Amino acid sequence: MGPGVSLGPDAVRPMRGAVEVGPSCELNQGVELYPAGGSIRIGRNVWLGPYTVVYGQGGVTIGEKTMVGMHVCILSSDHKVPPRGVEMWGQGDAPLPTKIGRDVWIGAHSVILPGVVIGKGAVIGAGAIVTREVLPFTVVAGVPAKELRKRQFQGPI
Repeated sequence: MGPGVSLGPDAVRPMRGAVEVGPSCELNQGVELYPAGGSIRIGRNVWLGPYTVVYGQGGVTIGEKTMVGMHVCILSSDHKVPPRGVEMWGQGDAPLPTKIGRDVWIGAHSVILPGVVIGKGAVIGAGAIVTREVLPFTVVAGVPAKELRKRQFQGPI
């Protein structure tokens, strides 16, 4: 944990794997980080809303200055689906790294599926299910998430 990290009650769960949290992050009440043999890397000044859950089996990276609303789920592995006649139980997981860029806003109750890349400055509308890449500075929403518009340039930040 980096300096100045704020943890709400029950914010981190120990489990095998690596969790890195950059400086000045805020992990609110009920945030659950499950590296599950993989890794979760969170950049500086990231805000994770209450009851956000991150599964890091395939690796999750969250860029600095990103805001994640409450009850968001971020995944980085998928279940293997065998052919018919073979039971699904015990087939294991397929790791798929998930990468969230810098200065991203993810709305409440969204789900980020395994293997997704979200570009810098993107906005994910509340309740969206993100199934594929989101380009930088793109606003998406819906199930599955679809592009609504591009963010417009307003001058230096």
